[in-house]
Amino acid sequence: MEGMVARRVQYAEATRRGLLDAARELFASDGYVDVSIDEICRRARVTKGALYHHFRDKRDLFTAVFEEVEREWADDLAALVAQERDPLERIQIVGDAFLDACLDPARQRILLLDGPSLVAWEELRQIDAGRGFGLIATLLSDAMEAGRLERQPVGPLAHLMLGAMYEASLAIARDNDPARARKRIGAALTRLVEGLAPR
Repeated sequence: MEGMVARRVQYAEATRRGLLDAARELFASDGYVDVSIDEICRRARVTKGALYHHFRDKRDLFTAVFEEVEREWADDLAALVAQERDPLERIQIVGDAFLDACLDPARQRILLLDGPSLVAWEELRQIDAGRGFGLIATLLSDAMEAGRLERQPVGPLAHLMLGAMYEASLAIARDNDPARARKRIGAALTRLVEGLAPR
């Protein structure tokens, strides 16, 4: 009996994983609007019933994909800064990596082009609270403790920094020449970070 239950759990997990992988590929290549439930099910080799067992609808599936892509992005950023000791340089590394990731077509489409119109603002805030915002707040706090940034309340500055980076990422994603936009915005970000140093 236990073996049967374990197999059912494994099958359910494999089905959900297959749906997420198929949806992610299709959303990244074609965009949310042009991807149908039928197409996702065909790619995942499951029935519609299986999809609706795991997700309420296509938007719910997209939100799950969005969360996964966002989590991977945040994990990549955290891994990058773990290798740098200078707190101010860590902020610059995260900013540069954040902007570089905007050139990745899958992240661009899912997180920046489709995501803001499909995932509710409050839900976006909740998804990001412990990741992007938490990382930025920690980096700013560490830099202040080390005397590399002027001391000030961390929360408001973290909100401003994260807001500026998200706005910059959207500008890159929507530009006719994303690489050129990335270069210009990167230079502006460097000046912004340098301007936070103690006077």
